[in-house]
Amino acid sequence: MRRKSRLFALAEALRGRRHGITADELAQRFGVTVRTIYRDIEALRDAAVPLRAEPGPGGGYALDRSYTLPPINFTPREAALLVVLGRFATRMRLIPFVDTLAAACDKVRSALTGAGQRALLLHADELEFTGVPAAPSRPGVRRAIEEAWFEGLALRISYRRADGSLGRRTARLKRVLMERAMTLITCVDVETGVERSLRLDRIDAAEVVRLRP
Repeated sequence: MRRKSRLFALAEALRGRRHGITADELAQRFGVTVRTIYRDIEALRDAAVPLRAEPGPGGGYALDRSYTLPPINFTPREAALLVVLGRFATRMRLIPFVDTLAAACDKVRSALTGAGQRALLLHADELEFTGVPAAPSRPGVRRAIEEAWFEGLALRISYRRADGSLGRRTARLKRVLMERAMTLITCVDVETGVERSLRLDRIDAAEVVRLRP
């Protein structure tokens, strides 16, 4: 990667995470020496990019929190890869956050110029991921999980156990694990505190509930 391109990518990487990232981590990401990263950091500072160094565990280089960079500019190949990956995750039924993903992909496409969008279509038509789709899940369940996950709310869930019996619980979502053949939703029961992983395709109904603090 040429230095000019690396400096731009370095600024984007720092914008993508406002907490600290070490010079070692940046060197590994960009395949250069730590000394090169130090020089690049100084070059960004010379260009008036307000970087600060955060000491201690979890520290590193970060952008000043009050600093706002210009809008993100995707190249056609970057946008194509993101759109195709999003399309693949939706088609394979791996991700429950379908609506959010679709909106994000629309924004990626809209960030391109007309020529860039045409180039995206050419790349996307020639790039494909294949696999065995996970078992289908109910759209209403996906939407409820999506809302609860991003809003930090609880869910009232009805699901089928492995033996075919029905179970119900009110729980908060903790983790989403997307495997090749299924998606697992790990939740914590609000009454017992017991953690349980449920298959997304076995959840028959899910309703967002707003619990009192």
